[in-house]
Amino acid sequence: MPTLDFKGKQHIYAHHLTVPYRPIETDESRSCNPSGAEDNLIIHGDNLHALKALLPRYANRIKCIYIDPPYNTGSQAWVYNDNVNSPLMQQWLTENTPVDNEDLERHDKWMCMMWPRLHLLRELLADDGVIFVSIDDHEQWRLLGLMEEIFGERNFIATLTFIQNLGAYPGKWLSHVTEYVHVFAKDGEQVNFAPIPTDEDPSSDWDQDEIGYYREGSELLKRGEGGRRDDRPNMYFPVFIDSNRSVSLTRCSPDDIELLPIHTDGTEGRWMWSRERFANNVTEIIVKPRSNGSFSLVTKMRPNIGDMLAKKPRSLWYKPEYSTPSGTNTLKAIFDSQRVFDFPKAVPFISDLLRFANVGPDDIVLDSFAGSGTTAHAALALNKQDGGNRKFILIECEAYADTITAERVRRVINGVPNARDASLREGLGGSFTYGALGEPMEIEEMLTGNALPAYESLAAYLLYTTSGVSVGVNALGEKNDEGLFHGTDKIDYYLLYKPDLEYLQSNEAMLNLDRAERIHNASCQNGGKAIVYAPGKYMGQRELTGRGITFCQLPHALHER
Repeated sequence: MPTLDFKGKQHIYAHHLTVPYRPIETDESRSCNPSGAEDNLIIHGDNLHALKALLPRYANRIKCIYIDPPYNTGSQAWVYNDNVNSPLMQQWLTENTPVDNEDLERHDKWMCMMWPRLHLLRELLADDGVIFVSIDDHEQWRLLGLMEEIFGERNFIATLTFIQNLGAYPGKWLSHVTEYVHVFAKDGEQVNFAPIPTDEDPSSDWDQDEIGYYREGSELLKRGEGGRRDDRPNMYFPVFIDSNRSVSLTRCSPDDIELLPIHTDGTEGRWMWSRERFANNVTEIIVKPRSNGSFSLVTKMRPNIGDMLAKKPRSLWYKPEYSTPSGTNTLKAIFDSQRVFDFPKAVPFISDLLRFANVGPDDIVLDSFAGSGTTAHAALALNKQDGGNRKFILIECEAYADTITAERVRRVINGVPNARDASLREGLGGSFTYGALGEPMEIEEMLTGNALPAYESLAAYLLYTTSGVSVGVNALGEKNDEGLFHGTDKIDYYLLYKPDLEYLQSNEAMLNLDRAERIHNASCQNGGKAIVYAPGKYMGQRELTGRGITFCQLPHALHER
């Protein structure tokens, strides 16, 4: 198989570092029942900029990402149009768009488009998060290489083969019925997948205990890469099995059997679970005798989706309702029999991916190539089924972001009168805020006062870029007269700022001795520290250091004196 030359093109692949931060500005006229605070989001704009705009609010918080990027088949004239500052990139992009079948560099361009977006998506994923990326034969092996480079080979979960249309699309030599979904975790040690619903008879091969139905799941002895004691020493410890084949972390009787994570070749291994997880889930473990007189431990896999039975999915995904025609029919029912979008994904397919990713009732789902909005539809449908409060974030750069993507979500929220499905006819409920990307937050524009961001947007940006802290923008308003906008047990953050050039040039915006004393008294006497962002200061850093204050200057020429 050909290799991917990442290192030779780092200057191209890493160009997202030059993209300026652009805050998200909401549009109430296009929103649907906006609930304020942390609402569902639909963002119209380039997803490179939009993903960067999400970082201050959502870094390390997204449970599940599903994207369906351009497949780069050669029949699409998709345009790679990132507005970046690098002269090298500007020249390269000018010379190399659009991307079509005659372009001998179209694979490089496709990877240049995907590389920075995958990096940003990884930053947004929670530590136990999962990303699914749909693709077909044209780029699937290149995409796998990109994702292994960015997410790490050890976090590769599987490549799902998805039968998207048994009716097939005719090719030159055969008819194509499959696509693929690459599945990666942010951290393969922390991810926890769930079974998906099945219609089978529970009496067939399910067992039952006092909690309910279950099947044998995964073995708790870690095998393969990362499965040695040296890889995770803290996950090598004894467990004890009593005469009733119950598991404990402590020996309760002299007759209890001690079991260590030892491989069949005699080498020391390690468990899949930590001590804490063992302690909290001892009833979810099955003790199985081995032919050599020892035992193995496996988990109980439960039908944990409402009252429905579920099973561990196979790597081949097929149900008639997963098909592209099923997705098309659903969309036509929503849009009064009009065909408004080609090849939409089906709601049951995305719903089962979310279930498989173990997306809980309060988790957040992101789709940065939103298309017709199927991901939002699936999240709302799951909420309708189990009363959950899953949140979605959609990003769509095309002009139909409002008329198709958001309009579909509006209709399924409020109800589709002629729909056959009763829940869709009634309406799935929910809300969303519609947004677009604001002006870039660039020093040159701030210096002139032409593009001064809102207080909350600047606070979120500064907090994330300087401290790596990600919190909701709505939680970052001014909390007192000294400019406190965020506090922890160890550090309080202050911002002396208003989106007003006259204020920024005034004494009111300066950090002086009196204000420093007040901040010191409020934040530092209990052993904490303070970080103050301001246009300027009237005292030296030595005096501030003695008061436990770190000063961070906003663009120095904002106040010309």
